[in-house]
Amino acid sequence: MGGKWFRIAAIGLPLALIGGGIVVAQIEGSKRGIAPIASSGDFEVTGVAVNISGKNAFDARQKGWEEAQRLAWAALWRKTHGGAGSTLSDSTLDGIVAAIVVENEQIGPRRYVAKLSVLFDRARAGQLLGVSGVTIKSAPLLLLPVTYSAGAPTVFEQRTSWQRSWAKFRTAESRIDYVRPSGAGGESLLLNAGQMDRRSRIWWRTILDQFGAADVIIPIARIERQWPGGPVIGRFSARYGPDNKFLGSFTLKTSSSAGIPAMMDQAVVRMDQLFQSALSAGTLRADASLVLEPEVVEEEELETEEEVPLEGVVDPNIEAPAVQSLEDVVRSIAPEPAPQREPAAPAPAQPPRP
Repeated sequence: MGGKWFRIAAIGLPLALIGGGIVVAQIEGSKRGIAPIASSGDFEVTGVAVNISGKNAFDARQKGWEEAQRLAWAALWRKTHGGAGSTLSDSTLDGIVAAIVVENEQIGPRRYVAKLSVLFDRARAGQLLGVSGVTIKSAPLLLLPVTYSAGAPTVFEQRTSWQRSWAKFRTAESRIDYVRPSGAGGESLLLNAGQMDRRSRIWWRTILDQFGAADVIIPIARIERQWPGGPVIGRFSARYGPDNKFLGSFTLKTSSSAGIPAMMDQAVVRMDQLFQSALSAGTLRADASLVLEPEVVEEEELETEEEVPLEGVVDPNIEAPAVQSLEDVVRSIAPEPAPQREPAAPAPAQPPRP
């Protein structure tokens, strides 16, 4: 009998360990979700192309970065004021540039070819541009990026180019207040493509409360590959709310799979513009059914009642009751007997007549 139970335990224990590992793997995947970058308020100019020669590789790269700063400042001025701006010295640009991000670069012995992104500090560059840093934003909106590839929808179950582009998108310049989950922990199980078809307001309130959001926006990317190694078509659509309402759509195309990341970055910018246009038009509004309105209780006119004095407190307006004596108490319990009449006195005898 003991050997039987030993064999059952020997078989069941590995199965239990394997099952527990599967559950943990579903929640704690190593390649699941991408944490969003810090959304600072710096001005960003992307896609600055440079092609510079120098004495050596280091000198060519240094000149390339200085050229990128000058081109980025001119582009930022045109974007802000709509015309050609004043040029700044390299020392001034070094003081207002916060960072330079390398998108793609090729370094030769004496040549530097690259595509860069330049970040300008808002506090310093804003004074030169005359731009205020105060913007009115929307209510916090939960971002649910959905990718359809080969007919299968994916959100945070695995890392995708669509989610990566949203994670590195700098939201400071947008009027949309994005709430971007990272997909860590149980978020990949809670936020999935099936969530778009849910209509229960109670379920949506529970999810939105966990992320501190007022509503949900759903950018959808459908990837269609024409043939292996061939062109790739991306069909993008914007939806919002628990009822999955349609806002707009557009289509982009790249020559090969290598251009998918750049196509996704461009699609995120256009999607953000689409959401901002819907916000300005009043279409992108928070669903009132997702907000728990407090119950309004009408004030009733209450009748005033006479105050009852508490024990131990003497009210001067109330007369003290008269104290009864012991005789009064006895008389109230046993009434007095009726008084007896005294017998009448006999009439005096008359003398006999003679």
